[in-house]
Amino acid sequence: MAKETATYISQLVATNPVASDSVSVGDDHLRMLKTVLKTQFSGLTGTTAISATEAEMNYLDIATLGTSADSKVLTQASGVVTIAGDVVVSGTTPKVTIGDAGAEDSMLAFDGNAVDFHVSLDDTADDLVIGTGTTAGTATAISIDGGGTLATTFYGDVVMGGTTPKLTIGDAGAEDAMLAFDGNALDFHIALDDTADDLVIGTGTAAGTATLISVNGDGSETKFNQPKITLGDATAEDTYLNFDGNAQDFRIGIDDGTDKLEIGAGTAHGTTTAISIDSAADMTIGGYIACADEQIRRPEFIDYAEAVNALGDVGGGTDAIDITAGNVVTATVSTGTQTFTFTNPSATGKACSFTLILTNGGSQTVNWPSSVDWAGGDAPSLTSSGIDILTFTTVDAGTIWYGFAAGLDMG
Repeated sequence: MAKETATYISQLVATNPVASDSVSVGDDHLRMLKTVLKTQFSGLTGTTAISATEAEMNYLDIATLGTSADSKVLTQASGVVTIAGDVVVSGTTPKVTIGDAGAEDSMLAFDGNAVDFHVSLDDTADDLVIGTGTTAGTATAISIDGGGTLATTFYGDVVMGGTTPKLTIGDAGAEDAMLAFDGNALDFHIALDDTADDLVIGTGTAAGTATLISVNGDGSETKFNQPKITLGDATAEDTYLNFDGNAQDFRIGIDDGTDKLEIGAGTAHGTTTAISIDSAADMTIGGYIACADEQIRRPEFIDYAEAVNALGDVGGGTDAIDITAGNVVTATVSTGTQTFTFTNPSATGKACSFTLILTNGGSQTVNWPSSVDWAGGDAPSLTSSGIDILTFTTVDAGTIWYGFAAGLDMG
């Protein structure tokens, strides 16, 4: 009797049973074949027919794949498996693991036409690296430290594109957020100092220390913590500090065309200049100075002029001599009785004077304010056809005006 003992196909003997075996031996062989098939293909528990061809079944054996490349999903050569289509990893928590926890680099490589790229674990540095080529740790563009800090290092320029590019530093937590510049001899930082709620720029890498510039959190104040601010780079151009007002702008700066420091209205040098200072420290005032009854102490005037308040022809009415319009007043009496009043003198305790150059004052009756106290007690007799010069002074805001004739009939 020729009958083997088998559980799997590989244990079957192709020449059994022999022709001389009895029918019962053949019956045993049939039962053994059923057992072998059910054991060998134990995963086939359903009632669906398997329709794969021999060639298609062979494709499941990566080591002995078929020869029809167009119909293959997987191909293998020299230990490298190629997937000729998209790969979808599905499920509730899909995961692809590259590596087997061994002491070696593991990599996802992108085989480009002109340049290759990789995302890999650099096992030597224990960093995740992204770079060009297919060798981890060389030509690295980005690396993430695996030592616990999770520091990310960029080894090239970073460009943020799009219509509204935005870089966010921080996660709204109660901590400082910083952009640090790692210099050779000196470090710098731009940071949010969370304690003060200020934006700070300074040296070093600790927010709130060695601060050079700080911007208050509500934008109301910017502090410069160094004694010197330089505007300009010594080139032939205007430099200035502009003040952008609601209705009016102002500026302080150097007009390179004239080599003068200017203070003025607007933002263009050489126009509406209020003050200019040349290289000899000589100053030119472009408008009047309103001192609001305050003092100018110990001035020395050279080649100065006084404003003239020219009243023109007067007579037959009342004319006010406004001190704020000029401290030298001219007038010509023509027809009718003329009355003068004095307005806007300086405050009590401050001397205020003006000179009146009066033409033909004696041709008509001239009435003076009752507050005028004339030298000798009486108003002078004025020249009917000529010029008289009269001076008036008060020290009590016009309660008393001291009047006297500086010169009569001046010809």
